[in-house]
Amino acid sequence: MNTVMLFLHVVGAVGMGIYAILPFLVGKFKQLSTPAQEGLASGLLTAGRVGQFSLVLQLLTGGYLISQADYKTAWMIVIIVLFVAIGAMAGMVQGPLKRIRAAAAGNQDISGNVSKARTFSAIAFILFLVIIWLMQDPWYA
Repeated sequence: MNTVMLFLHVVGAVGMGIYAILPFLVGKFKQLSTPAQEGLASGLLTAGRVGQFSLVLQLLTGGYLISQADYKTAWMIVIIVLFVAIGAMAGMVQGPLKRIRAAAAGNQDISGNVSKARTFSAIAFILFLVIIWLMQDPWYA
């Protein structure tokens, strides 16, 4: 069972990789034509949904894996807080992306929403890197 859960945990980590490329893709909005902006926003919304499902998979499989080893309580709390923060940023970036898609369809200005999406995705990227670092070097009791 441990091997299956570890495999699913790695699959979830790969799915969360969207948070590693999201800030760079959001930065491309201003270089694209209006129809391309709408398409990119739709694609990023779908990718964000995959990232959120992967985050849930990470929490479920990680909960099982934590129960099988002896980690420090502080490490577990830090990891859970970071996952919740990534989930919050991932959810918060969805709103500006939806508004970008709607504004691009109506030929309206998207600059304010692009800056919000860039900020939220950059924070999610930083949190993702911190989680990867902490997962590589967990604190054992």
